[in-house]
Amino acid sequence: KMSLESALTANATAVQDRISRAAASAGRAATDIRLIAVSKTFSVAHVKAAAAAGLHDFGENKVQEALRKQAATPSLPVNWHFIGHLQSNMTRKATVFDWIHSVDSVDLLRRLEKACTESGRSLNLLLQVDLAGESTKHGASEQEVNRMIDLATECQSARIRGLMVLPPWSDDPEATRPYYRRLRQLREELRAASPNSVTLDQLSMGMSRDFEIAIEEGATMVRVGTAIFGNRTSRHLQQRR
Repeated sequence: KMSLESALTANATAVQDRISRAAASAGRAATDIRLIAVSKTFSVAHVKAAAAAGLHDFGENKVQEALRKQAATPSLPVNWHFIGHLQSNMTRKATVFDWIHSVDSVDLLRRLEKACTESGRSLNLLLQVDLAGESTKHGASEQEVNRMIDLATECQSARIRGLMVLPPWSDDPEATRPYYRRLRQLREELRAASPNSVTLDQLSMGMSRDFEIAIEEGATMVRVGTAIFGNRTSRHLQQRR
């Protein structure tokens, strides 16, 4: 019978090995890639076990769920990442995160800047880009991204640090490569066009099934849930085992 901590430690080690191999094959350092354990829908016990397994970054997609987990783990030395769609009425509460990966409009950027300034917090932001034009997904058009970059110089507390993409789902990991490649190209274009207003040192892309490809294409953050915590559908069985 394997404890939750030993199971998550084994999974985290396997994921880190995959990251190291992918980084090496791309001529990159594994230390340049931040592993975000996507803990959404999993329990506080899972977060504590994953932290004990050496993971430092956790991704959540619902503000209220994340607030509960943060309140239950105040002494854990971890960073919290918001990776879901952020509703504008949640911007004030969302300032408790260290990173928000899903800024998809000028309006949301302005609201976050205002909320950060009022709460005395600084916040790292990634702009979520819609490269596929999928009506079911959130994300900014490339035009809207340019407008947000223009606004970056006015932001004091909210710092635009990079870009994020959620490509269309596919069984074939290779099918996501063009989106990751395009995100990296877009970052270079934005950097060249406005070198002084933003750093854009981060690319958040790649999940459990395709993060090696994302790393080959330049990812600095990979968002991994299933490969660490297991399938969400079977998690209650895992807890009882």
